[in-house]
Amino acid sequence: SQHKMWNYYMPIIIVICSNTLYHVCSKSTPRDANMFMSLIVTYLVATSSSIAFYLFSVQNRGLVLDIKSLNWTSILLGIGVFGIELGFIKMYRTGWDISAASLLTNAAISILLIFIGLIFYREHLSSNQMIGIALCLAGLFFFNR
Repeated sequence: SQHKMWNYYMPIIIVICSNTLYHVCSKSTPRDANMFMSLIVTYLVATSSSIAFYLFSVQNRGLVLDIKSLNWTSILLGIGVFGIELGFIKMYRTGWDISAASLLTNAAISILLIFIGLIFYREHLSSNQMIGIALCLAGLFFFNR
């Protein structure tokens, strides 16, 4: 059904649009701005957005129960997000092109996640997927020449 397809592709659209906005903003952060103050404002906006969405969430079962259902992943995710944002701001400040920084880091992450998926999540690669990986690596080689 159309509703099912929309629910399947909508998260991908959100990630693509948000990630594009993220890189443009990271690249455009003023060089003389304190990057930690920039991140504080970023997290205040993200926190406000999260609170607003939480308050109107249909999955909201109550604050205590929702907090109790969390585990270590929320803390490590926060550390990971901070590291990503700090790393990209620093990359762009040292002169990385927006196209190269994103492509290189996403390719490296993808390769790492393939191994993590195979080892820890028992995922499998088809021959078509292996050919796709080889083509992506070849593309990276030519992109960086």
